[in-house]
Amino acid sequence: MSSSAGDLAEELRELLVRAREQGALEALQGVFRTFVEGHATPAPQAGDVPGRFGLVGDSKAMHVVFDLIERVAKSSVPVLIQGATGTGKELVARALHDHSPRAKYAFVAENCAAVPANLLESELFGHKKGSFTGAIADRDGHFVVADKGSIFLDEIGDMPLAMQSKLLRVLEENEVRPVGSNKVRKVDARVIAATHRDLAQMVEDRSFREDLYYRLNVIRIPLPPLSEREGDVAILTDFFLRKLAGEMGREVPEVTPEAQALLEGAPWPGNVRQLENEIRRSLALSRGIIDIVDLSPSLAG
Repeated sequence: MSSSAGDLAEELRELLVRAREQGALEALQGVFRTFVEGHATPAPQAGDVPGRFGLVGDSKAMHVVFDLIERVAKSSVPVLIQGATGTGKELVARALHDHSPRAKYAFVAENCAAVPANLLESELFGHKKGSFTGAIADRDGHFVVADKGSIFLDEIGDMPLAMQSKLLRVLEENEVRPVGSNKVRKVDARVIAATHRDLAQMVEDRSFREDLYYRLNVIRIPLPPLSEREGDVAILTDFFLRKLAGEMGREVPEVTPEAQALLEGAPWPGNVRQLENEIRRSLALSRGIIDIVDLSPSLAG
């Protein structure tokens, strides 16, 4: 926001204080909100940045991903998305759903590593009232909610073996049985799974069921780490600067060549998520320009 705009904003704030005694507070608040929104940095639009399907990037590695999404989205076959943490696995899953005939139905996501093993079955398949302590009512599981839509099982490699066998049955029979029930319910949900683990090696180690692996791995979409996406750091930096500046109501700061070179040369073990958090941090610390001193010390080694 410019200095003149800042002065006007301050005048408007003073008017709000005076208006409390004049009964015009609500109207002036509306004027103030309109003013602020009009001077905030607009968020980047889809056509402003290179990329497709809600994913940002223009590297050869990402164009391979875009091509796979385009070819696979309209089918209902299971998809296994494999990539390191922060590479955008859920974004790919949502793209597959949003560009499929199932888009008008539910997309339900569950992180298999975040739910205790004894509750995961209930989360996925539902339960009957009284089937366990705390089951105070019947509850539909994710597969029922995602009927005719898509279910995204993130970190499938962390699913316990006992649950793997139950999931396999659902994929084979297209039906679920809630915990505590002796009745099954037919479901039609497209399964999209994701993992940062090497499932093929886990099969060799007998920590992941081979039959489930082949059920899930009908189509595999490998996501490249950010370090292998040539040219995408600069594109993502610009995208996040504009997006986050818009959220914070600030002008987009300039990035010095030295800071930009440091960003582009960093290894980014946390991938795109780490880069976004870095931009968020530097934007909060900057005073209108982002220099090396505004970046995390760890980026400089």
